[in-house]
Order: sequence, then C-alpha cells, then structure tokens
Amino acid sequence: MGPQILSVLETPVYVDDMEQAHDFYHGVLGLTRMMEGARVSAYDVAPTQALLVCLRGACDEDVMVRGALVPGHRADGPGHFAFRIAIDTIDAWIEHLEGHKIALESRVEWPGGGTSLYFRDPFDNVVELGTAGIWPNDPL
Repeated sequence: MGPQILSVLETPVYVDDMEQAHDFYHGVLGLTRMMEGARVSAYDVAPTQALLVCLRGACDEDVMVRGALVPGHRADGPGHFAFRIAIDTIDAWIEHLEGHKIALESRVEWPGGGTSLYFRDPFDNVVELGTAGIWPNDPL
C-alpha cells in the first residue's frame, strides 16, 4: 500500500454565471470566498477543504500558474457533491433552505443512521448536505 490520502482537498462545481454562483454559495450556503477569478473562484468549506466554482467552458484549456501547467478540466451536465453537516442541524437547514425558496428534492435516512438532504443549485447541480453515519468510515 502507498502513502495515505488525508482528505478531499477540493471539489469542483461548474456554473454558467459566477455572480449568481456567489449569490448562492455565499449568500445561501454561507461559504466565504477565498479567491475570486473570472474563470474560477474558491470557497472555504472547512479547514483544508475548498469548493472550486468553475465557469463552464472557461476551464477547458490548460493554464500556466507560476510557470507550471494546470491541466484543463470540464464536466458536462449536472454534477453532484456533498457538504458534511451536524446531525442536530438538519431541521435548521431545511428551514434555512425554505427561507431561500430552495426546494428540497429528497431526504434520505441511510442504514448507518446518517441523513442526506438533496437540493439543486441555480445551475442544476445536485447539492447534498450529509451527516455522519452515511459511510462506514464516518459512523455516528
């Protein structure tokens, strides 16, 4: 076995409008923007974890950063990602989303005792808020 992976460092989401994305990810979900760019913005999710909001079509080409290549990337169609939340905040999250007129698509109670809330961002990406108890490596 090789060296150990410590955590997920960043997760990308592809959007069609950076300002509208900021209104959602900062204004609704409360994430702080750490870096703002025309093609990519980075949001602080938790210590050592970032959400990269990428303008669809603007990240397809390779770019040079400080003399090193960052390969182009893209995703077509709606994506999915999950944020971890505390189990005792589920009702508060549902109320918060309703207050922002965001439709909850589904609430799943997992066999391990965890709960997931599913809804969509303005670009049809599936956003999940999940608690401990969803995966065996993160028990309640």
